[in-house]
Amino acid sequence: MNQLGNLDPETAWDIMNLLNDINLRGTTVVVATHAKDIVDKMRKRVIQIDKGIIVRDTKKGGYNGEV
Repeated sequence: MNQLGNLDPETAWDIMNLLNDINLRGTTVVVATHAKDIVDKMRKRVIQIDKGIIVRDTKKGGYNGEV
């Protein structure tokens, strides 16, 4: 179950698919989330920040570095 802005899962995925389409057209999209299922499935660049410091930058990452 995901928690993208407190949306129901179907709406969250609709928004993520829309943002992915925008990204595929060449626009950079930045999403901040703790939704592990979304991060793992999207397989996009993941930048992890801890206390204001970048601690990980993975090109096709998953949540907490998991694949």
